[in-house]
Amino acid sequence: MSSMPVPVLEPRVSLAIMGEEERFPVRRGFCIGRNYAAHAREMGFDPDREPPFFFLKMAEAIFPVEGGMETPLPYPPGTSDYHHEVELVVALGKGGRNISEDKAMDHVFGYAVGLDMTRRDLQAEAKKLGRPWEIGKSADASGPVGPITRAGATGFSLKGRITLSTDGVTKQDATLAAMIWSIPEQIAILSQFFELKAGDLIFTGTPEGVSAVTRGQVMLGAVEGLEPIRLKVV
Repeated sequence: MSSMPVPVLEPRVSLAIMGEEERFPVRRGFCIGRNYAAHAREMGFDPDREPPFFFLKMAEAIFPVEGGMETPLPYPPGTSDYHHEVELVVALGKGGRNISEDKAMDHVFGYAVGLDMTRRDLQAEAKKLGRPWEIGKSADASGPVGPITRAGATGFSLKGRITLSTDGVTKQDATLAAMIWSIPEQIAILSQFFELKAGDLIFTGTPEGVSAVTRGQVMLGAVEGLEPIRLKVV
């Protein structure tokens, strides 16, 4: 009989909440693909013909980023083409099944700036072979997320600007209003296939301008009205 002890799991990942001591516990991350038309086109797809699709980012891939400081972001193994994708992240405060669009926003706890970091070379190979995307999308620390601003806070608008710069050079610059599928639509559609829960995060898609980063570069991700995140690739 094995003498190996029963594992003790690490505590659940949690995110800071602006102006509060309590933290937001993360359950899992959902990501919508190609939710900005220009980004879909830069990836070689026609956004007018494609229904929404989602993939998962493991909770362990969520990387909490505290506000007001530069955070080291590890470059993952197995890739030489690691891409940034800045996104608005929606944090759910309650869940449910078959949530209607008109009730969907009642489930939103708040919003944060996040990145869907992607091992693009491994994702491209998986696409070509018809394989799952996890190896490209769910690397350790591939989901940096900043502090959550509660829904209803002043200064934040779902039509605001979303940007990412690398070493001070703007790479991504769009508005949240350019999303193809709105946040209520995303919540409603996801709840048809999963029972959503409090603590779930939804990465709502990235605008055009995704590109590779290398060790030593500094990324600044921002959404108008939210706490920005600053990461140095190491």
